[in-house]
Amino acid sequence: MSSLSSVQAPNQTRPARKARFRVWFALPSMLLVGFFFVVPFIANAVLSFTRWTGFSNTITFNGLTNFRQMFSLGILVHSTLVTIGFAVTTMAVQNLTGLALAKALQQSNRVNSVFRTVFFLPVLMSPLAAGYIWSAVLDPHGPVNSFLSLFVRGDFTYSWLGNQHSALLAVGFVDGWKWCGLVTLVYIAGLNSIPRQVVEAAIIDGAGAWRRFRSIEVPLLAPAFTFNIVVTLVGSFSALDVIFATTKGGPGDATSVLNVAVYRQYGQGLFGTSSSLSFMIALLVIATAVPLITYLRRREVTA
Repeated sequence: MSSLSSVQAPNQTRPARKARFRVWFALPSMLLVGFFFVVPFIANAVLSFTRWTGFSNTITFNGLTNFRQMFSLGILVHSTLVTIGFAVTTMAVQNLTGLALAKALQQSNRVNSVFRTVFFLPVLMSPLAAGYIWSAVLDPHGPVNSFLSLFVRGDFTYSWLGNQHSALLAVGFVDGWKWCGLVTLVYIAGLNSIPRQVVEAAIIDGAGAWRRFRSIEVPLLAPAFTFNIVVTLVGSFSALDVIFATTKGGPGDATSVLNVAVYRQYGQGLFGTSSSLSFMIALLVIATAVPLITYLRRREVTA
């Protein structure tokens, strides 16, 4: 009896040893995430409720004063609405264009491989460089207006980035163009993971290309939609570099997203209000990502 218990004892401790090994392997990542993400998030949340400026050497608790001040000045509401508009524009540009390119480049061959590389190149480019390039392209005397002048009478000199009605859409397009290649690759992977026998059965039943896309590919692309929509929408909430390279938040406050407002408050030495606006970005991400992921995951269909 004693020999049997001695044999079973090591087997009973094996799961515990595996669990300890998992913890030790995960510990470096947990420490990095805690140090670079959790601790700054908590510190920023605490500083959001303090009076902290570059004109005083003391930091005092002031409750919701920072948020009330930003709200009364119109900065909080305006920057939040601009951020949402920019994020929706960027998300739409990336996903619609990325899905269209994925369908065109789905087949693996030499020509498509070249075009996949070409469309992925902007992802490797610096956002600032992309912004500067497009600010020149969209200049009133730039290539876009020169091309449009071929179809209109006289010189077409519309200021895409200098007009309040088009500036937000323009910078949203630029940011969408910048990251469209990554979204395209995700959709290509999703399309190629659809079981071939399902598509062949639809072809035998007489389903056309549009019917197959709408009834088979779109439902089975739900995991790719979940990833791309959430990443593109939530990632756009923290945009700054492309906007600074193109409009610097202008004209006026037309493209003044929350991060631009954070930068301006920080540049004025108002660190407490800057922290409160930064905290609003975190709340906006959480309030958007959690219900969106929950909703999209419920709609996923597996073959």
